[in-house]
Amino acid sequence: MSDQVLLTTTVGSFGKPDYLQKARNANARGKLGEAELTELERKATEEWIRRQERLDIDILVDGEMYRGDMVAYFAERLEGFRIGGLVRSYGNRYYHKPIIASPVRRPKPMTVDWFRFTQSLTDRPVKGMLTGPYTLLDWSYNEAYRTRREAALALAEVVRQEAEDLQAAGARYIQIDEPAIHARPEEIDIAIEAMGVVTQNLTAKTISHICYGDFAAIYPKVLELPVDQLDLAMANYGYRWLDLFDRDRFTKELAIGIVDVHSHDTESVATAAEGIRKGLRYVSKERLLPHPDCGLKTRTVEESEEKCRVVVEATKVVRAELARQATPAKTAR
Repeated sequence: MSDQVLLTTTVGSFGKPDYLQKARNANARGKLGEAELTELERKATEEWIRRQERLDIDILVDGEMYRGDMVAYFAERLEGFRIGGLVRSYGNRYYHKPIIASPVRRPKPMTVDWFRFTQSLTDRPVKGMLTGPYTLLDWSYNEAYRTRREAALALAEVVRQEAEDLQAAGARYIQIDEPAIHARPEEIDIAIEAMGVVTQNLTAKTISHICYGDFAAIYPKVLELPVDQLDLAMANYGYRWLDLFDRDRFTKELAIGIVDVHSHDTESVATAAEGIRKGLRYVSKERLLPHPDCGLKTRTVEESEEKCRVVVEATKVVRAELARQATPAKTAR
């Protein structure tokens, strides 16, 4: 990994290649076996590791080639869930909303083998990536627990087990995403308590991604979320959430979104670099990590790669500026 400041990363997902999309569809129809699908998922994962290395991203992800929806993936592997009908997520995208039908339990690790495989492909650190307990709750129907707090804490226990297994497998960065944390601002204490269960025994760097929604409704309370780093969508919102930091100081590391993943257009390097400079008004260069706003699974492989290229090139521009500022001017003789 680069020893430079402004370490680059991504949120987690990338666009899936056409051959994998077709294979996943064939598997869903019973036309392709699990073993064959897994081999293609491993192939696509390695391709994305090589792309990230070529792009010179510092902290890598597995690209989630083996995942579909970020909640349903875990619900399908936890006892106590069943998968419900289709609901609209956003735009023209739908997912099968899980139902918590009985007490949840984790029969076995859900992401650890994929982490081990991906980390074996590279010398750069790979993030472990999980969906947080509050989002698992909020994006599911709860029929098993008396209160939402009880459900969140039960889910926190199974996410904690997975996070600790990722750490034992060598993960130096563990991302526990909570994009639903601002859905019900009155429940933010539940989300904070549940995350405390997840991270209580972790020594790895802990991260939580929060994206589209009313971030202002939970700030600055969200700073109590017990993670080291908040990973925030900023470009899509014109960086207006940074104004909140003028009122109440931001106290964590900040992974800042500098390209909009919901746009097919690619920002210029200059535009993305300006986003980094905006972040540096509030967070030191050692605590600011540039990246795309959110996961790139809604983009094509080519769009995903181009968005990441802009992030890396913009970061190099700002790193060079910081290096020049740190170099004392020569005294004329």
